[in-house]
Amino acid sequence: MNILKNSVHLIGNLGKEVQLTQYDSGSKRAAVSIATSEGYKNTKGEWVNNTSWHNLVAWGKNAEMMAKALTKGAKVAIHGTLSNRTYTDKDGNSKQITEVVVNEFLKINATPQTAEAPF
Repeated sequence: MNILKNSVHLIGNLGKEVQLTQYDSGSKRAAVSIATSEGYKNTKGEWVNNTSWHNLVAWGKNAEMMAKALTKGAKVAIHGTLSNRTYTDKDGNSKQITEVVVNEFLKINATPQTAEAPF
């Protein structure tokens, strides 16, 4: 059951290019956001699409591979853990952010979508 603790699985599309940062220590960090969508038919029979955005970070080799393999709009499946952190913005305000620390990712090739389920 330990594998179920703090485990995140998402499939979505990248909203921007992966931002790769290399620190003086030599460690590398990739940051990007993905959109996930869920839909349903409302009472009028129309499809309603709800989109959520998620911040992703990866470190080391995963960061390098993500920066090389993924581009804006790419569909990707990720597995990771949730991480909460606080930081101080440029105006001195304390902010809290939740990120998914990526342990594994898989680029998914696009497939034709049906008119019945557009997501």
